Amino acid sequence: MNRRKILKGSASLLGATIAPGILPHLAIDRAQAASGMLGAGAASRGFHIPGEELPHERTFMQLPVSVATYGSKAELEAVQNNIIAIANAIAPFEPVAMLASGDLHAGLRARLSSTVELWDIPTDDLWCRDSGPAFVVDAQGMLAMTAFNFNGWGGKQPHANDAKIAARIAERLGLHLFNNGLVGEHGGVETDGAGTAVAHESSWVNPNRNAGTKDEVEKLILEATGATLLLWAPGVAGADITDYHIDALARFVGPGSMVVQLPDEADPEDPWSVAAYETYKVLESRNTAAKQGMVLSIVPEPVAPRNTSDDFVASYVNFYVCNGAVIMPEFGDSATDTEAKATISALYPGREVVTLNTDALGAAGGGIHCATHEQPASTGIWKA
Repeated sequence: MNRRKILKGSASLLGATIAPGILPHLAIDRAQAASGMLGAGAASRGFHIPGEELPHERTFMQLPVSVATYGSKAELEAVQNNIIAIANAIAPFEPVAMLASGDLHAGLRARLSSTVELWDIPTDDLWCRDSGPAFVVDAQGMLAMTAFNFNGWGGKQPHANDAKIAARIAERLGLHLFNNGLVGEHGGVETDGAGTAVAHESSWVNPNRNAGTKDEVEKLILEATGATLLLWAPGVAGADITDYHIDALARFVGPGSMVVQLPDEADPEDPWSVAAYETYKVLESRNTAAKQGMVLSIVPEPVAPRNTSDDFVASYVNFYVCNGAVIMPEFGDSATDTEAKATISALYPGREVVTLNTDALGAAGGGIHCATHEQPASTGIWKA
């Protein structure tokens, strides 16, 4: 299943369809969460998700294995090749742990950098930002994890293995896993590590993930991430598998500062274009927890990418920040590729910017950030 599907010729949106038999429940019961049965959120013990630009211990990635998800062996192999290329690009800068069933390790070993670790944790798909481990730290730098309770983007895709990844990593690392019952994906919320979070309502205030009101869902997100202020934009519901994750559009580059990818102008016939400008206007008009007014930088959309299909995700801002580098996509449009790289280089001075052709991920509806997840550097393991 492609993660994005443009609705041609109309800004009207289809509702998300839940495939039968994929999901035993669509969201954790809010009454259960409110009763404390699921435990407190990370914020209650002084934890927060740190900025991605801060030092890392390692990067996690997942190997996709489902031919059914991608439609053919050739398409699966194409995304696997992209995942391996990204892992090998990150490896010179920091340790990488590739998650895959143990029976696949022998074949992978020859294709991966010798420094990439192979962890025997079975996977379904590659989107480690969504189903992988999300880490939090406290004021002393102690490490724990926070649960997003991945449910296949609202039951749209099988995820029997992916739903267990976060808990399995917490167990392997001996980390406490905070879980306040929030259901969703880390790719659906951007946090700056200094108190501010940004999200699209369409990915969270949605019965395929969370019951309850916007205020109730906001409280859960703040508790889970440790942010103190959540800036909402509408987003686009039902048009892609993620219900429009924020990390394909806008990314924090530091406290109170974001980079946003915008088309030259809003196209009323294109729901993604309309939503992008709606989000930009929200960010432009709001203060953050760290400072007065959001600091915004803009990168263009590619005009002439190699892949011209309507459902191809060509997001320059879906990059990944690792120790000493930024790993970002290029799309074959020399003018916008050059401009986007220059903008990202200026936003991350002192880091090498490495560009990769990850068109197979774009065709699958995501990008480099969607496929990676950082473990921040820490001073030790927190014990409850």
